[in-house]
Parts: sequence; structure tokens; C-alpha cells
Amino acid sequence: MPSKPIHAIHHPIAIDRGLGELVRETDYASHVEQLIKQVLFTAPGERINRPDFGCGIRQMVFAPLTEATSGLVKVTVLAALDRWLAGVIKTQEVKVEAIAETLEIRIAYVLLSNQEQRWLNLEVTL
Repeated sequence: MPSKPIHAIHHPIAIDRGLGELVRETDYASHVEQLIKQVLFTAPGERINRPDFGCGIRQMVFAPLTEATSGLVKVTVLAALDRWLAGVIKTQEVKVEAIAETLEIRIAYVLLSNQEQRWLNLEVTL
């Protein structure tokens, strides 16, 4: 089932040279994916008026990449998504694997607006 068009600012912010205005996101599923990435890649303390926002998974790449680190990243990702996007998605599963200098994160979630199941695969490297 196609998502209804929305009108949100695309992330990362960019200018549409043809229109001379901010690029807009009109696909709801893509917008939610961008929201998830914002939560995960924003470090706590990075936003001035919301210092507790974010997950800070980029900092975890500098930790020893062990099973314990993978478990910590999994718990951190679940907690951040539940805290900041609970009204938008239901996180079903998070898998984290540490390979060399890379964290591979796989997230399974459901869009609450239309009960569509989605997956997001991320690689976080140095």
C-alpha cells in the first residue's frame, strides 16, 4: 500500500537548485527512515535545546569491538528508538555485529501509521 504524500524537510538538508528552496521529502516511509538515522547518529549533547536527544552510535566504533560492545549498542539503539520514535514506529528487532572496524546494525520495525514492516541496515565505521 503506497504511503500518503507528506511535506517535510529532507534530511540531510539540501537546496533544490531548480526551485531555490529546501529539498522536501514526500514519502512517509523515507521520512521515518531519516528520523531513525537522526536519532541514531546524533550524539547526546549535540543538540543545544535537547541535550539528551540521540543515541551516539558513532562513538561506539571507538570502543573495543567485542560481543559486549555489540550488546551495549543493541540496548542503546532499542532504548533511543523507543524513547524518541515510539509514536511513529514499533521496533521489533535490532541485530548488531562487530566486524573489523565496522558495526553492522540491522533494525526491523513497523510503521504505526499503516502497519507496514520495514528494515534498515546501517554500517558505522571509523
